[in-house]
Amino acid sequence: MAKILIVDDAAFMRKVIRDTLSKAGYTEIEEAVDGQDAVEKYSQFKPDLVLMDITMPNMDGLEALKAIRSKDSNANVVMCSAMGQESMVVEAVQAGIKDFIVKPFKSDRLLKTVSTIVGNP
Repeated sequence: MAKILIVDDAAFMRKVIRDTLSKAGYTEIEEAVDGQDAVEKYSQFKPDLVLMDITMPNMDGLEALKAIRSKDSNANVVMCSAMGQESMVVEAVQAGIKDFIVKPFKSDRLLKTVSTIVGNP
């Protein structure tokens, strides 16, 4: 069973993503509230996939992505963020993200990306 780490400073967004994944059958889900929390949880939880917001307090998604990839160059990270952040997306692609999902997203788009990377539950 795939382990998935959801990283977003908005509790509502974490809940939406968790609910979508849970309904699809994914059960090993952990959450982080910002990039710093994500880096710590990544080391403890060792997820197969990280779904991460770009814009967060303390440590943004790009910094967290780079920190995670420095520890695990094979880390599967998908960035989820609103439109208008194209320069950050380009930087994230260069840093090794697997995909980018624009918020607000449809649940089928999220699930297609997740299943492509980690398989079905």
